[in-house]
Amino acid sequence: MIIMQAWLESIFSWRELNALYDIWPFIKELFSFPGLRRAGALLLALCEIPFMLLWETPRTPMGPALDLSGYSVVFEDDFSGSSLDEAKWEYRGTGPRAGGYMHPGQVRVEGGKLILKAEYLEEGARGTGSPAGWYSGMLRTKGEFTYGYFEMTCIVSKGGGFWSAWWLNARGMASAQESAGGVGGSEVDIFEAFCYKDKFGKNAVSLNVHVGGYGDGLQSLHLGSWRGRNIYTQNNTYGLLWTQDEYIFYINGVEAVRSAFLDGVSQAPEYGIISLEIPGADGLSEEPGFSTQFIVDSVRIWQKD
Repeated sequence: MIIMQAWLESIFSWRELNALYDIWPFIKELFSFPGLRRAGALLLALCEIPFMLLWETPRTPMGPALDLSGYSVVFEDDFSGSSLDEAKWEYRGTGPRAGGYMHPGQVRVEGGKLILKAEYLEEGARGTGSPAGWYSGMLRTKGEFTYGYFEMTCIVSKGGGFWSAWWLNARGMASAQESAGGVGGSEVDIFEAFCYKDKFGKNAVSLNVHVGGYGDGLQSLHLGSWRGRNIYTQNNTYGLLWTQDEYIFYINGVEAVRSAFLDGVSQAPEYGIISLEIPGADGLSEEPGFSTQFIVDSVRIWQKD
């Protein structure tokens, strides 16, 4: 059995192995015939896994439903005001980033939504001395949290190489030593929405965990691409349940995947980040005049009572 597992690990990535391991309970459940609706869902899962292995197509979340019994809301923002609530949020990463610039002027609250906009601006458009180029925005929670459920409901951006993201980060990601294999701090991508660039990846988001700082010690685990429902035109909900033992990712209240990569989950305070990311100069695929928006309906964080 150990030899077989080592052989599989030499051929497949972690996410592919995880999909293979998922097959067996699906088959077992399928033959118990718990009902036509459930059987249809299981057949869908069994059909998706081979395509994912061959062409890296997204999977549909099929796990247990979210259960927040014993948890209470400790942070929430429905963006019902006329401006950003700076008691809850602060601007992050202002200045040069990848192939452009992050600027607070690209973030606004309007009509009960938080809107981050990416667009090309001429020189001086964001004040004296601001260069011409691609501009976008990024926020982080002022507070930091250890464990809990982190949720966002939103419509993600599309096109141009830009991508919407909702993620956690920690001061411990400053170096490999501080991150300590993830226990001292990690980056957890609750979702990144750049799968529209993939031939088979439309209408899906990417889930990832990074540890070891952003230098030579960086180690990353791609947990696969997972389907949502019309994610570029209607609200979907993305969440992460971070416990002392693992990270559990949810899409629209259904578990997608879980992990404790690498040496265990972060035990350090982490803050939430909302960003409309700018690709590197080589990744920009649009001309000036193009724009895209990341529209956030709400953000909530729960912790155990």
